[in-house]
Amino acid sequence: MTHRILVTGGAGFIGSAVIRHLVADTAHDVANVDKLTYAGNLESVSAVSASDRYRFYHADICDAALLDKIFAGFKPTAVMHLAAESHVDRSIDGPADFINTNIVGTYTLLEAARRYWNRLPESEKAGFRFHHISTDEVFGDLEGTDDLFTETTPYAPSSPYSASKASSDHLVRAWHRTYGLPVLVTNCSNNYGPYHFPEKLIPHMILNALAGKPLPVYGTGEQIRDWLYVEDHARALVEVVTRGKVGETYNIGGHNEKTNLEVVHTLCDLLEELAVDKPAGVARYRDLITFVTDRPGHDLRYAIDAAKIERELGWKPAETFESGIRKTVLWYLDNRDWWQGVLSGSYRLGRLGESS
Repeated sequence: MTHRILVTGGAGFIGSAVIRHLVADTAHDVANVDKLTYAGNLESVSAVSASDRYRFYHADICDAALLDKIFAGFKPTAVMHLAAESHVDRSIDGPADFINTNIVGTYTLLEAARRYWNRLPESEKAGFRFHHISTDEVFGDLEGTDDLFTETTPYAPSSPYSASKASSDHLVRAWHRTYGLPVLVTNCSNNYGPYHFPEKLIPHMILNALAGKPLPVYGTGEQIRDWLYVEDHARALVEVVTRGKVGETYNIGGHNEKTNLEVVHTLCDLLEELAVDKPAGVARYRDLITFVTDRPGHDLRYAIDAAKIERELGWKPAETFESGIRKTVLWYLDNRDWWQGVLSGSYRLGRLGESS
């Protein structure tokens, strides 16, 4: 069955990977709804944007009237909600945007979806899906070295970002229980891969190293994360929205636990091999590592138990950390125009008002 899938935040890192996968590898029609904040970049979907199965709407998910028009015009059979403010440091410095986008925006989108869904013929209502994409950070951190987050782990968010995402998760489940809206929720581990905004750990370290700048590592770098290649995540999300059971939650992880320091060491070693022309004054990329004061409320360890999605939907990651991180470094070395445009700010010029 082909679907008409409305993707919010489709110009962002994970959203653009979902759209590239949907257009390139499936027969589904796709609408990309994005506000184009600082982290939204339409160049991330340029490879598929000419498709007659793709359309873009420049819209804020807090704009209820515009959402109603988009739903009425596109007539989705599914919503994949990825639009969110997602950087922990930014949430600490300015939580208001996170409250507005992640909580108020999710509420506004849920209500737009509910209005649309209520008007559908009964034959179409049963097939509609609202898929909310969340994070493992809503669970807080893990104390034991062998513990894993499951779909029933209690919520204990530590930052304004994770608290706002936890709130949005609760709203989605409440709209299912109270109004019957057919929802699905996924919680994922740390993503990495192509088109990642440079403020995040892996691209930040790659680009700083190439520029001969310090590689700032919080605290001692012993924080542990489970790393998931973004294209693996995109495949999982499409499996969930098309085949998942209504009302269920699915955890999506990469089975790749690494300390932050291990990640940075791996990046430095790959750059020694793949970017041998070092910046002036740099003998080894590892020499650029600098330890800085830890962020407030920094969770020590996240790790996902992804057994349910493998058991019920047959998904598991195709990439190991070693294969995925090599692909990632190579992508940044081969796509300098993309990240140089982001660093210079030129990617934001002349894009307002773009829609179809």
